[in-house]
Amino acid sequence: MVGVTLVLAPAPPAGERDKDVAGWRVLGRELAGIGKVIAGEGLRFGWHNHHWEFQKLADGSFGMDLILGEAPDLLWEIDLAWVVRGGADPLTWLAKYAGRIPAVHIKDIAPAGQCDDEDGWADVGHGTLDWTALLSAMRNAGVGLFVAEHDKPNDVGRFARRTIATVATWN
Repeated sequence: MVGVTLVLAPAPPAGERDKDVAGWRVLGRELAGIGKVIAGEGLRFGWHNHHWEFQKLADGSFGMDLILGEAPDLLWEIDLAWVVRGGADPLTWLAKYAGRIPAVHIKDIAPAGQCDDEDGWADVGHGTLDWTALLSAMRNAGVGLFVAEHDKPNDVGRFARRTIATVATWN
């Protein structure tokens, strides 16, 4: 046994990310069904967001709320930087879904005009996100697993070293 206890769905397939209210609700119901099967195997199931779940829909709602509303047992691995890229505040979302967020993608966004060859991502602690506030919010939300991520590092070793150094300062 490898000790896996949490299974995460990463994203809708390309071409299925531009949904309306009904489409996000359908996805939520599909995920709820998948979650029941996965729970039957003794595992937990969650969703990993990107920016498209935070694009305000015609009725003012958000895909993320619709997904989680249709799937009340679905957990969420919040990707903090994608929330920001979607135009939302991760502090608000961490508080709103506290207790349903077992894991967080810790990722950072470079200041404007920097790291363009890395699609504007930065090593954790070397970008624009407020890690002091985020760390407090993650603790308050009950997060137990931090997953360091950089979507397009040009130096994986540098990313790992600098991110580990940042996380080591978190008490």
